Amino acid sequence: MVRSLWTAASGMIAQQENVDTIANNFANLNTTGYKSEKAEFKSLLYQTIQTRSTNNVGEEKPVGAQVGLGSRTAAITSQFTQGNLTPSESPFAVAIEGDGFFKVRVEGGEIQYTRDGNFAASPVGNGTMLCTAEGHPVLDQYDNPIIIPTGIMATTIGIAKDGTITVSTDGETQINLTQTGADGNVYNVQLGVVQFNNPAGLEKASGNRYRQTVASGAAMEESQSAGLIRSATHHKRIEASNVQVADEMVNLIVAQRAYQMNSKVIQASDEMLEQANNLRR
Repeated sequence: MVRSLWTAASGMIAQQENVDTIANNFANLNTTGYKSEKAEFKSLLYQTIQTRSTNNVGEEKPVGAQVGLGSRTAAITSQFTQGNLTPSESPFAVAIEGDGFFKVRVEGGEIQYTRDGNFAASPVGNGTMLCTAEGHPVLDQYDNPIIIPTGIMATTIGIAKDGTITVSTDGETQINLTQTGADGNVYNVQLGVVQFNNPAGLEKASGNRYRQTVASGAAMEESQSAGLIRSATHHKRIEASNVQVADEMVNLIVAQRAYQMNSKVIQASDEMLEQANNLRR
């Protein structure tokens, strides 16, 4: 009976973490580019009550007897399904359709990755820099910040489906935005979009961003990696969260019922212990 108390308690802890995950999904229902998360469980150790033996006539029993000791959270994985593309009035907004991620440089020079394309512009010495809402630079295909020269109106900026950025100096003719690389060569600027062999292995960071890990594999720049199905970028669109409210409500009800049943097991075990204690009276 003591074993059943701890087993049910482990189930309650696991379901509490499940509810926490669902709550986080609901909290990020309107977060641009957010990917829903799902809690996955596994069983704990098993205690052997009886090994394989023989019955009263000497015949070998086919199976032994083992009692499970509960469950625990094995992983909380992100579901990288496509979110809906919704219109945006921002001239810097861009959404990804496909498996790609934008590159962002954060404090300390680390490059992180995001699906949130609700970008803005920040003034710099030679123009304006494309950045996130927090002010982190958005990087191009060569990991350089994207600088829009002084005098270019935001309304004249264009972004093609392959990520190429165009600007207009006269308000009509669109020309490719160019920058000078570290080697001194001039190149056409594209939004840096990368893919991973295992995006579920990315480490979650704050601000709806991800970090590369050994499990995710190295980031593969789409414009420079052969064999990748390139993502499409959509200008003046943002990718909505992929959280499905109906599914999450069902998951929440299931988690609540599982939590309730585990609590009933604790209550039943407590009543059995009480009855056992009363036998001596």
